Amino acid sequence: VKTALPLSLERYHISEEYGFLLPNPLKELPDHYSPWMEIAKKLPHLIETHQLRAHVNKMPLLDCQLLTCHRARRLAHLVLSCIAMGYVWQDGDTRPEQVLPRNLALPLVEVSRNLGLPPILVHADLVLTNWTKRDPAGNLEIIVSFPGGESLRGFVLVTALVEKAAVPGIKALVQATHAVLQPSQDALLQALQQLRLSIQAITRTLGQMHDYVDPDIFYAVIRIFLSGWKDNPAMPQAAEVLGRSAAQSTVLHAFDEFLGVQHSAESADFLHRMRDYMPPSHKAFVEEIRSAPPLRGYILSSGHGHLRTAYNQCLEALAELRSYHITMVTKYLVTAAAKAKSRKLSPLPGPPQALEDRGTGGTAVLRFLKSVRDKTLETILHPRA
Repeated sequence: VKTALPLSLERYHISEEYGFLLPNPLKELPDHYSPWMEIAKKLPHLIETHQLRAHVNKMPLLDCQLLTCHRARRLAHLVLSCIAMGYVWQDGDTRPEQVLPRNLALPLVEVSRNLGLPPILVHADLVLTNWTKRDPAGNLEIIVSFPGGESLRGFVLVTALVEKAAVPGIKALVQATHAVLQPSQDALLQALQQLRLSIQAITRTLGQMHDYVDPDIFYAVIRIFLSGWKDNPAMPQAAEVLGRSAAQSTVLHAFDEFLGVQHSAESADFLHRMRDYMPPSHKAFVEEIRSAPPLRGYILSSGHGHLRTAYNQCLEALAELRSYHITMVTKYLVTAAAKAKSRKLSPLPGPPQALEDRGTGGTAVLRFLKSVRDKTLETILHPRA
């Protein structure tokens, strides 16, 4: 008989305070890597003035052996993958660079192998590793930036705050898993109520995007730097990796597995591919939840009306979060695309043409988001007639 250890956050390198965010990310690499950091610190300027490729081509080839701690490797992955995105998309999607130079590609591949991440900018870089406290009051700043100014900063930091809002929900999920094993209906009820509150807090936090991120700048300037080379019509050759996508956040994968949400074959295939873009320990956490005794079956067999209600309220809150995400994507992609097309003279560069209807992860975005929302609603337990 397999006796499973109780699910714990620490075992999967998940922080009690910060959840999937990397606690206290490094802002500087050892001096040996100053050629990387000097470029990273000037990245928006170098891209906007079309000088980035020339600077990168002059970089020395550095090996990764002095990156001995996890935080240093995570910062190196953030820095190198941001430089790589800038290098590819410096001149927009009409002339993407097809080949990365050795002095960038080799260390990016090496540090990616060390971390178990793909050699591209992922959510674990742009958001989970790319934040720091600017002052003792706790105001946040990002470490590496792209063109897009305050909107880029807002996009990264609001997404980081969404991850922070998920922490009570992640803890509740662990408590609920323990409660099913004990079994303790009271502890489970409490955990489900906590999970619902956390999902609602995520939705409220996501709303801060409206305050900090300009849709026109997101669409025309920022989005291209989050685009990968797989499922991307601007990259004609067989390219391997998808861009940074919200679907790479471990949070909703964990909630879906815990609540027993079953997605359509197409959506499930995309979501499973996204797990390869997470830190391996976070992916393992999702798999562990998947292999735990199913909550849905336990609630059905308990016949406990309060548990069923609390479970359904979690699903309703999750569906509301997904509906809200649809309205955000409509504003920042669909409506912004229509505005960009109708805008004849614009101070902004032309929008990335080939990326029209797709999210940055390469999916036809609204169809996918509506499908995952609808499947969440279909999971709700209805009383037997």
